[in-house]
Amino acid sequence: MTVSNLAKYRILVVEDETLIAVMIEDALLEMDCEVVGPTGRLDKALELAKDPQVDAAILDVTIRGGKVYPVAQQLMELGILFVFSSGYGDWALPEALRDKPGLMKPFTISALGKQISLLCGEAAKRRG
Repeated sequence: MTVSNLAKYRILVVEDETLIAVMIEDALLEMDCEVVGPTGRLDKALELAKDPQVDAAILDVTIRGGKVYPVAQQLMELGILFVFSSGYGDWALPEALRDKPGLMKPFTISALGKQISLLCGEAAKRRG
């Protein structure tokens, strides 16, 4: 399921490359999403991921402070869907996370929009 109207969906952005973070933020704002973050630090990402109003997340795999896997785990425990953003294939992920969606860097705005629409569609189903 995809969502055509993404207004008011809150998307957590975890990305440590400033230019990529700005590009993602601009694209999400253009889609009428609300941006949580962005942050490129593991400690801040863990803090932001506690927000119960987050609908979905975009997670760069390697950020300042280490790998983003603790954030992914926290989001899974809260039932929040996410997409990994990485220059590596899913083979570089821990086996337990290889089934999660991914955006291969460099990705297009169109690919980003498709993934966000899918995640928000699933979030809408969970909202009921």
